[in-house]
Amino acid sequence: MRFDPAPSELFALARHRVHEAEGPGRRSFALLQAARHTEALIWIIPGHAPHQPMLRGLPEGVGERLHLIRPANETDLLWATEEALRSEGVGLVIAEPEKPLSLIAGRRLQLAAEAGRTTGLMLIREGQGSNAAETRWHCAPNASERRDSTLHQWALSKNKKGTLRTWTVHWNGKTAAVHPVSAAGKRHESAETSR
Repeated sequence: MRFDPAPSELFALARHRVHEAEGPGRRSFALLQAARHTEALIWIIPGHAPHQPMLRGLPEGVGERLHLIRPANETDLLWATEEALRSEGVGLVIAEPEKPLSLIAGRRLQLAAEAGRTTGLMLIREGQGSNAAETRWHCAPNASERRDSTLHQWALSKNKKGTLRTWTVHWNGKTAAVHPVSAAGKRHESAETSR
């Protein structure tokens, strides 16, 4: 018989491995992972990328531990990611490659994560992942009538050591706490009563 993981274990990435997140909500998923790690964080984005994490919008405690690297090209991005994964004292490395990851590149990153005993999260474009990834998540905001920007749908679309599943979650973006929303109880306010 298989039990659902405790709420604190939901969405926990296997340590010393490289994972992938795709979809329009992939940065939100990355921010949750950053909030869950207590060690130094390295975020690697292309130097010409128009958007980068803003300190005031980060979850509590993340800004003090975050190191942002902006390499000039894709080759430098992969090199910086590999070196960051090998570094001691780093808890999480987040990277945003622009091109598809080859099996060789993915395997090199896995070996680097094992050597450095750190966790990697590649924020990829849809369909551009590597077969070497431990898990792949599809992340999207979940629109509602109340325009609640904290509802997300996170689907585990690849998992080397477990089953695949989809969750609707409520995350406020400020802490590491995530609240799964039950299929039967999607209401966030009391029901109206007729008199």
